[in-house]
Amino acid sequence: MRRIWLLGSFILMGSAAFSQQVHVGIFGGLSAYSGDLTDKIFPKKVTNGAIGVTVNYELMDQVMIRGGFTYTVVGGADRFSNNDSLIARNLAFETKITEFSLVGEYYFFNLSEQKFSPYLFAGLAVFHFNPYDFNGSTQKIFLKPLSTEGEGLSQYPDRKPYSLTQLALPFGGGVKYAINDNLRIGLELGMRKLFTDYLDDVSSTYVDPNDLLTAKGQLAVDMSYRGDELPGGNPNYPAKGAQRGGVNHKDWYYMLGLHLTYRLGGGDNNNRSGVYGGGKFSGGKKKGYGCPRVPM
Repeated sequence: MRRIWLLGSFILMGSAAFSQQVHVGIFGGLSAYSGDLTDKIFPKKVTNGAIGVTVNYELMDQVMIRGGFTYTVVGGADRFSNNDSLIARNLAFETKITEFSLVGEYYFFNLSEQKFSPYLFAGLAVFHFNPYDFNGSTQKIFLKPLSTEGEGLSQYPDRKPYSLTQLALPFGGGVKYAINDNLRIGLELGMRKLFTDYLDDVSSTYVDPNDLLTAKGQLAVDMSYRGDELPGGNPNYPAKGAQRGGVNHKDWYYMLGLHLTYRLGGGDNNNRSGVYGGGKFSGGKKKGYGCPRVPM
């Protein structure tokens, strides 16, 4: 019986200690993309909201591991550009993004002892996207199946179909404020370095429209060049090999927002000093759980 009490007590203490190292959080903010269809940072007309949930685990006072799920929509359009040649191209896209990430966070100061700390993070993410645009009747058209730049067509063996699920390298930083022992809020900017140039379905050069027409149909031709839809626009499809996008630079997406986290378990889990909200910490004394009393 004594062994059962001891085992149960150790399990409870271990669970409580573990829970005090876990922070759950929510993220909310703005997102945008950088690529062939935008030339501004957080462009006003194609900046969207982003939302996410996170779980942090404290490895040590100033180092955390964070797992997260984020959902957002990003897009771009030539019509919002200041470049006349891009406006004449008249391409556009949007895509929903769902992202799972695992990053490490480093805090310059111990938030158990100070209210503020800048921090950095970096890691690995997997994201899913599926670019689309709207035709004149506002019908949503997904672009990948159309092979707008000849991806997957036998005439263009160097242009392979792109995957809609890819890896990314998330990194960034921010400033976090400890509201109290358990509640923290941070302002964070996060970048996503991608390994694809097709987030916006635009990458290299135009293909022969007859090849597109034969392989994918008239819709593929219509969606790959849209300059003819503009008043006074050029009705002639660009020549094969004419520049459509910038193949030398991969696409990016990024987010800016607030990250609110709550530490599970309550109480102090570190030696703390200082004042939060007018109430003093334990002044360097650990708040322990104590050893259970076992009847003899």
